[in-house]
Amino acid sequence: MIAFVRGEVAAVTLSSAVLEVGGVGLELMCTPGTLSTLRTGQQATLPTSMVVREDSLTLFGFLDEDEKSCFELVQTASGVGPKLAQAMIAVLSPDDLRRAVAGDDVKTLTRVPGIGQKGAQRIILELKDRLGAPVGGRSASLAAAAAAPWRDQVHQGLVGLGWPARDAEKAVDAVAPEAGDVPDVAALLRAALRALSKA
Repeated sequence: MIAFVRGEVAAVTLSSAVLEVGGVGLELMCTPGTLSTLRTGQQATLPTSMVVREDSLTLFGFLDEDEKSCFELVQTASGVGPKLAQAMIAVLSPDDLRRAVAGDDVKTLTRVPGIGQKGAQRIILELKDRLGAPVGGRSASLAAAAAAPWRDQVHQGLVGLGWPARDAEKAVDAVAPEAGDVPDVAALLRAALRALSKA
């Protein structure tokens, strides 16, 4: 399996990044938080997890090993596939996820699009003894993205996670005052998801 990918960032799309490795462009599916740290033309190293299906090979890229291990671990819960696991990592940092599972926090887990009350209870039940305690690593705030594209990145992140475009636009408007001079795309995405879950 491919444990990590290191190379020049050839392209960054709304849901993935292409890294050139030895003359080959590898597409990695990434969360908006991870994508916001990548710049075309710069070198990057991303831990990866390969998901093999009958009809596809999909490579998922992560900000760090902690995200990768959480992504792989949550898929051991019944009903959690790679798409839902990626949505969980997009909405909750690894430590937020551990706190939610350890504290039976169904409400926090249901903020993830695609997880309802019963699904959250099942995830807590199946992962309680396996996710471990929060490690106190990096905080939920990630490297800040350039000011101008943050609205598009947050909007596309919400649409990619399953929200209608109109709702996503309203959520982006709602969190705009929090952007400040140096917008933190991951934090703004989480705030937008909170706004949508309250609506």
